Order: sequence, then C-alpha cells, then structure tokens
Amino acid sequence: MGYVFTVLTMLLISAISVLGLNVILGYAGQISLGHAAFMGIGAYASALLATKAHLPFWLCLPLAILISGAIGFLLGLPSLRVKDDFLAITTIGINFIVQAIFLYVPFFGGALGIGGIPRPKIGNFILRGEYYFALVLVLFVISILISLRFHRSWAGLASEAMREDEIAASVIGINPKRFKLMAFVLGSAYAGMAGSLYAHFMGFISSEDFGFPLSVTFLSMLVFGGVGTVRGSVLGAFILGALPEFLRPVAEYRLLLYSVLLLLMLRFCPQGLVGIFRLKNRRLL
Repeated sequence: MGYVFTVLTMLLISAISVLGLNVILGYAGQISLGHAAFMGIGAYASALLATKAHLPFWLCLPLAILISGAIGFLLGLPSLRVKDDFLAITTIGINFIVQAIFLYVPFFGGALGIGGIPRPKIGNFILRGEYYFALVLVLFVISILISLRFHRSWAGLASEAMREDEIAASVIGINPKRFKLMAFVLGSAYAGMAGSLYAHFMGFISSEDFGFPLSVTFLSMLVFGGVGTVRGSVLGAFILGALPEFLRPVAEYRLLLYSVLLLLMLRFCPQGLVGIFRLKNRRLL
C-alpha cells in the first residue's frame, strides 16, 4: 500500500500545480512555460524555512504560498508587456533563471540540493503514508473549490472576457493588466503550495526537480485534459501522471510520449478529453 499512496500523493501534488496553470492559461489566456519555477520557489522556500529557521510545516506551507505568490507578482509585472509567443519565451527564461539561482547560489544548497526536510507533525505523530496522502487530498479539494469559486466570480468572468478578446474587454471597462497579474499571482500560489507539499513529502529537493521539462509536463497535462476547466486539469494530471507507472519499460521516453499525445490531441481534439466527453453527450442527446 505504501507504493499506491506514494503514487496517489504525487498525482494530487501534480494536479494542484496544474490547477494553478489552468488559472493562468485556461482562465486568463496567458501562455506560461515556466510553471515549474514557481513550484520550485515554493519548495525551496518551505525547505529553507523548515531546515534553517526550524519552523513547523504548518507555518512553512502558508509562508511558501505567500512567497510564491509575491514572486509571481514581481515576475508577472514584466510579463504584462508581452503576449502570445513572446510571453511563452519570457516564461521559459524565468524557468531557466530560477533554476540557475537554485543551482549556483550556495544559500540554496547548490548542486547538492537541500536534504533533511521534515515531514509534518501533529504533536509527536509524524504524517506518513496514508496520513500524508489524506493531508494532500484535503488541500487538493480546497484547491478545486477555490478554483471553481474564482471561475464563477467577477474576477474569473473578467479574466475569461479578456482571454476571448482583450480589446473588447478593455472597451467594457476591464483592466487587462490587473486581471492578468491577478491570475499570474493566484496560479503561482497554487504552484507554491504544490512545491511545499512536494518538498516535505520527498525530504530532499534539488534544482533538477524543477526544470523546463516539468513545465512542459504540466502544460501537456492541462492541454490533454482540457484547457479552461477544472475537470480537464484533474483528468490530465491523473492520466498523464499515472501513465509512466503503467509503461515503466518506456519511462525514459516519457517526454516523447507526452509530446506525441499533445500533438494528437491538438490535431484531433483541441478541447482535450473534456471536449470528447462533451461531444459524446451531445450525440446521446
């Protein structure tokens, strides 16, 4: 059962991060290819607070979310000046810069990374296995509720209007910069939460864990499941996240497999798995 809970915990952590990417790309229409950087910021913030400041997990987690959101705000400001392909290139640059800082600045552990990250405790009881899974599951459900709430709020509706036509949204009084930045901060905070949970689950992190391939993986999960929907984010994260466990003999070709699936999905079903289900329901009706 330990293996099952390990896989399920990792799937939930990935799903939380993909939910954040959905806020940025799915709701606000901003292409982000550097989402792993914000997961890394959350992971390193939580790991440093736990190992150097000796703060408990219950303080490290919210602080990591706040730090990721704040850095998302700072890095999101220059991103407001560009869009489409240029925004994608900018976010790739953010991913490489953040990863290089983790790798070359000694404060962040350099190539050795950070080890000895403690598991959460309740009193003297350490949360492991199914107990840590239950904790991540609760946070995953809260993440879904926040995402649904944001989608149905005036801010979510304004973000969607901006995604469909930025000029038309500006005409009716929507400030594109404000809502782009709001989505970027919220999405970064999601990634920070996923990073903190990952750090305390693994007990060790290094810069290689948050490289550009992970950003591509998150984007593939979102596009495969369906951009702009919570169901699509969760489906994509679970299916593509679990796929390597069923195809272990070809695990080293994971990125190739993801790329092929992504191209097939974009060619034959641009709306992702959620789009296929919608089409079937319409035919049944």
